[in-house]
Formats: sequence, C-alpha cells, structure tokens
Amino acid sequence: MTGHRHSPGSRPIDAIGRGRSRRHDAGRISVFVAAAMPAMMIFLGLMWDASGYLRALHRVDNIAAEAARAAGQAINVPQAIGDGVVVVDQAAAQEAVAAYTADAGVTGEVYVDEDTQREVFVVITAEWEPAVLGMFGFGPRVVSGEATAYLIEQ
Repeated sequence: MTGHRHSPGSRPIDAIGRGRSRRHDAGRISVFVAAAMPAMMIFLGLMWDASGYLRALHRVDNIAAEAARAAGQAINVPQAIGDGVVVVDQAAAQEAVAAYTADAGVTGEVYVDEDTQREVFVVITAEWEPAVLGMFGFGPRVVSGEATAYLIEQ
C-alpha cells in the first residue's frame, strides 16, 4: 500500500510542507477583513444615503408634476364659458397647489405665465434627512422639484 503514512498522534503535512493544523486559524479574523470592514460599512452607509437622496428628489419631482396638473385644471370658468378662451385662474391655481402640497407635507409655489395665462410652473421644496451621515453631523438638506403644465385645447 503506497501513500502517506502517519503514525498515530502525528499531524498530516499540509501542501506547503509544514505540519500546521487548520485548528490553528480557527476563530481568527484576517488583517484584511479587519481593515476592510469599516471601509465597507462606510461605503454602504454612503450608498444608503445617496439612494435616499435620489428617492427624495424623485418624490418632489412627482409631487411638482401632480401639483402642476392640479393647478392647470383651475381655469377661469366664467371667461371660458363667456368668451370661449381657456386660461388659468391664478388664485384658484394657487389654492389647488396649496391644498396638494399640504396633503403631501411639502411646500410649493406656483407661477402662471402672465402673457398667455396658459402655462403653470410649480416649484416644490421638501426636507431630506440623511440616515447614516446624520450620525456624523450632516443635517437635513432641502430638495426641490419643478414641473410645468400647459393648457391645450382640443
């Protein structure tokens, strides 16, 4: 019988030729893992906050678009019926945006084109609080979104 002969109680020789057992490394952490883990945790935290910031930007853009649609539906009804000219009622548009933004928990401003009164521009602002960076003194940031709605006739 050919092969490796071991006497009882002796340890097998590893591939390099040293007589080390695997139990010697059991439960120890490598220097690389110990050095890399804090960097990985910081990286994950930054990615978490970056994705949260992008979600906040997406949210205010969506709210701005919906608020602009609501403002665009606030037309001057007496003028539309009497003259047949459809234009935005600025006071009603401001009320529509104020109601929509109050429900969404953000602030907003509406601007109606004074020349044509057929274009509504809405700017929404909200506050975003970083989750991980907040632990290191980075406070809330203001995010803003904007949208424009145009009146069309069919």
